[in-house]
Amino acid sequence: MEKFVITNAIRRLRFDASEMTQKDLADLVGVTRQTIVAIEAAKYAPSLELAFRIARVFDRPLEEVFQYGPSPE
Repeated sequence: MEKFVITNAIRRLRFDASEMTQKDLADLVGVTRQTIVAIEAAKYAPSLELAFRIARVFDRPLEEVFQYGPSPE
């Protein structure tokens, strides 16, 4: 069975948003900076609610921030 993973564009979106820091994003969505680090590195999958909060910060659709597809491995 093919393995699927969640990837994201948070790092690029932060850069495009006046180089927003991980701490800035964390404060805006109510989590720790370490949580944002883990999500960006695909080490942690956010809850659906947190994913929507992150997308809302960037004023982007959820699918533009997070993608779910086959693992590149």
